[in-house]
Amino acid sequence: MKAIIYESYGPPNVLQMKQVEKPFPKDHEILIKVKATTVTVADIRSRSFTVPPAFWLPARITLGFLKPKKEILGMELAGEVEAIGKNVKRFKEGDQVFAATLADFGAYAEYKCLPEDGPVSIKPRNITYAEAAAIPIGARTALNFLRKANVQEGQKVLVYGASGSVGSYAVQIAKYFGAIVTGVCSTRNVQLVKSLGADQVIDYTAQDFSEIDETYDVIFEAVNKSSFSACMKVLKIDGIYINITEPLPSVEMLWAQMTSKKKILLSRNSPETAEALNFLKELVEMEKLKIVIDRYYNLDEIIEAHKYVEEGHKRGNVVVKV
Repeated sequence: MKAIIYESYGPPNVLQMKQVEKPFPKDHEILIKVKATTVTVADIRSRSFTVPPAFWLPARITLGFLKPKKEILGMELAGEVEAIGKNVKRFKEGDQVFAATLADFGAYAEYKCLPEDGPVSIKPRNITYAEAAAIPIGARTALNFLRKANVQEGQKVLVYGASGSVGSYAVQIAKYFGAIVTGVCSTRNVQLVKSLGADQVIDYTAQDFSEIDETYDVIFEAVNKSSFSACMKVLKIDGIYINITEPLPSVEMLWAQMTSKKKILLSRNSPETAEALNFLKELVEMEKLKIVIDRYYNLDEIIEAHKYVEEGHKRGNVVVKV
């Protein structure tokens, strides 16, 4: 089968298309013929090994010290079940599915085996494979953190980076939970964020969100580009600050936790189960969740796709058709 591999860390051109052995499902696995995958920020960081300093050692252990342990990237996919292991009960051949592949990556390929009890679910019936492939990481991350924050009806939630993959989902899921949502984004994305249901949109190039006479129950930092002190300024006395990119608290964060009632939630992997995907599937089928796709690429254009995402200006998701 065809797959995109990388044998060393570096710029996008370390990615190469090669013929590799097609996997065979074990007793409790399903073999998926991949129809679409995505290029996420996590793919970019894994390929280039640009991770937060505090996360350097764990990342080296996970990804590989001198060269990548897992040569095929790709952390989410959608496709069709081609074969099943002899003990598989949840799926059958021909099922259309979508899945997260964070455990061992591997979605940049024509086929991928996954355990049936992992984060894999039947694809929403009202969207394409390309759209479904863009759900498992960004939407699941947003859902996981908003659940941890116990977002309630009537609460005020600010999403910084509201036009990105996680941010665009956070706006919509927070609205579904009944929150009053403010999105922060650049000028070109204001109308997009409004279309996702945000009650208010702040253009950070024209206005500082921390200078507005407003406070929030939850601040959801999706891109790690806001000032922590600015966020603390407008976070309510018992509010919750979420940062999906920072694995460890800074000195400022530790001090805030010690000296106030404010709670801080930092980057943690979501549970590797299908429950969140099943929930998101229902939201999509109820038309409560839109998938924002910026660009489409083919598998042989993966280098161009990585270059574009690495620029840091994508809107929503970048999909790769396999």
